[in-house]
Amino acid sequence: MERNMRMVLALFGVVAAVMLQCAAAQTVHVVGGTLGWTIPQNGAEAYVSWASDKTFVVGDTLIFNFATNAHDVLQVTKDSYDACTDTNPIGNAITTGPANITLTSVGDHYYICTYGRHCASGQKLTITVSATGTPGAAPPPSTTAAPPPPPSTPSPTSSTTPEACAPEPSASTTPTANGPSTTPTANGPTTSTTPGQVPPPPPDSSSPSVSGGFFVTILSIAMAALF
Repeated sequence: MERNMRMVLALFGVVAAVMLQCAAAQTVHVVGGTLGWTIPQNGAEAYVSWASDKTFVVGDTLIFNFATNAHDVLQVTKDSYDACTDTNPIGNAITTGPANITLTSVGDHYYICTYGRHCASGQKLTITVSATGTPGAAPPPSTTAAPPPPPSTPSPTSSTTPEACAPEPSASTTPTANGPSTTPTANGPTTSTTPGQVPPPPPDSSSPSVSGGFFVTILSIAMAALF
């Protein structure tokens, strides 16, 4: 008896978990909210605005609230939706309100009211149904900038004429009337020699001034030795 009770409790727990999961996966949408399913005052924009911030997935339920024999709801193709005709219906029109429609496939779904000019006056609805409530979004484009190229290093340059190899100053001799003369040039002094004039010789140790100085020095030494 106790064993059977445990099995019943375990089975009840499994069923409850499945029911809770199904309830959490499904959403009930009341079409139009408080407006219901009727001719909107501002045209079809009312239902476009209502559906714009909602997510519809397979398994959700649409509830069309309307009075029986005043309106109906029919699923149609896009062409029939745009033209507000029932020439290409998907299923049968539901004439008893409120009408509950379970979403069983993904894609765009179109619904109209076939009474009179109700559809042309804006009593029409289009929604997009997805497989899950959180459709994957495309990854954003990469914004990582490419690394800048390495800076170029200028190649060293060398002089083909080093200062150590500069030419030595040269001298040129130009004869003049007064004797040799030296003319500076861009590369150094230039010496010129003029016939008929001899440059004075440099003083040497035999000049009178040198001899006089040497005699005075000897005399001073001698006097110092006597006294």
